[in-house]
Amino acid sequence: MTGARSLAARVPDWPVVVSGIPLDEPVAVVRANRVLATSPAARAEGVEVGQRRREAQSRCPDVAIVERDLEREARRFEPVAACLEDLTPLVEVSMPGLVGFGMRGPSRYFGGDEPVADRVREAIEPVLDGRAPLHIGVADGTFAASLASRHRRAADGAAIVEVDGSPAFLAGLDVGLLERPELCDVLRRLGLRTLGAFAGLSAADVLGRFGEDGLVAHRLARGEDAHPPDLRRPAPDLAVSWDFDPPADRLDQCAFAAKALADELDLVLGRRGLACVRLAVEAENAGGEVHRRLWRHEGALSPSAVADRARWQLDGWLHQRSVDHQRRTGRDRTGQAVEPGDTHLDTGPGAITRLHLIPDQVVAATGRQLGFWGGRSDRGEQVGRAVARLQGLLGPDAVTVPEWRGGRGPDERIELVPAAVVDLAEARPAAAAGWVREPWPGSVPSPLPLSVLPEPEPVALLDILDEPVVVSGRGEASAEPVRIVGRGWRAGIEGWVGPWAADERWWDPLHHRRRARLQVRLDDGSACLLVVEHQQWMIEARYD
Repeated sequence: MTGARSLAARVPDWPVVVSGIPLDEPVAVVRANRVLATSPAARAEGVEVGQRRREAQSRCPDVAIVERDLEREARRFEPVAACLEDLTPLVEVSMPGLVGFGMRGPSRYFGGDEPVADRVREAIEPVLDGRAPLHIGVADGTFAASLASRHRRAADGAAIVEVDGSPAFLAGLDVGLLERPELCDVLRRLGLRTLGAFAGLSAADVLGRFGEDGLVAHRLARGEDAHPPDLRRPAPDLAVSWDFDPPADRLDQCAFAAKALADELDLVLGRRGLACVRLAVEAENAGGEVHRRLWRHEGALSPSAVADRARWQLDGWLHQRSVDHQRRTGRDRTGQAVEPGDTHLDTGPGAITRLHLIPDQVVAATGRQLGFWGGRSDRGEQVGRAVARLQGLLGPDAVTVPEWRGGRGPDERIELVPAAVVDLAEARPAAAAGWVREPWPGSVPSPLPLSVLPEPEPVALLDILDEPVVVSGRGEASAEPVRIVGRGWRAGIEGWVGPWAADERWWDPLHHRRRARLQVRLDDGSACLLVVEHQQWMIEARYD
């Protein structure tokens, strides 16, 4: 039995589109130094998703590197999703750039799949205003419809897979489209390289070997919905709500409420052994307007994912209302210019009075695995909840987590990224020490310093004749350093290692740097890392 008839409308390369750079220029959107999206011009130069930033720049030196901004992607996609509400109230957003809905009602009302696809195109293309193409796919099952939209060019019209034709359509596609790296790696090593080959296995064998997540992937490969159809409506008491008194006029207030509600919803569902796969977020303002949006996820929505989607929806809706008002009157509701992502909302009718989180589709929860000795193994989820509370108090970007990067200096190897852009409940390869495997000639060897100075401290490095020690173009020290002199202090050097010279970005006149680093142990028992640039020595970090 195939999945329910569905339509998917995809704006390809949406992260690139929202960057504001035309698609005919080479652009790469990155996170954690990995390419997440590229423009067609960048792909023509060999830049591919999954590459490291350095490899992408080596293949296309002119590529523009843009850091991913998930908040901006969601905010800019809100008008695209909103324009489909005239066709059906059940518009589902899977992710920024991909929206869809069930075709049972619209297809009957408008006379078939093709007329509905034409109306979707007529609604979305004016919103895109020529900034990006639009791909539309119709098939049995949301997964098949999504892949149909991915494999059809905009000039060819909608890709409509015939009824009961999803298994045949999916059969020849690569198994990597399931977007489950660990599962796909095992399947390829087993010789199952296509979705059809994977779908040919029995469900019982897949469940026994790969567990619940493997069974969900198996259903998708067969052209079915991720979960068996369940016509039972969730009980009304599963919904949670938050009343704002006084009405919330700041986005961070709404985000705090969304995080608290997400935790409450998780507890309510957990008591009944349920998990939410489709969520309705409904907000009401002081003017009586109600904004409702459906969010779908193939797996269960975690509390952090629920909170993120509620925040994206509120940000997009409120910003769009302000923009529409400004277009009508020339000014926003506060008399000021409207800026994207502004945390200040309307203080009048547009202020939020109530927020609802409604589980629209639930499935049986798969449970949580306990440790061997009975302890809990869901520490990542517990940490995620604590982080969510801190974000509600301090702001979505105030809480950061470390990730490894490539680099030579200690301040370049680890970068703090907002916790809002990562899923703390999932495995994070960038947080592992072995994440960076490429060699970095001139890098400081382990162990790394314990503390990096916010601002390097200028010092003088002297030899036995009190002459400055310099580093030649070949990376050799002019003499053995014996003492170091700072502002108001002087110390002897008992041992030193280095220097490690680096000629960085020699191809870029604006960012070209030549530096050398030296590890020294002082006579007071401490140690520090020195760096020289433009003949000036500085203390960059300390080991004590």
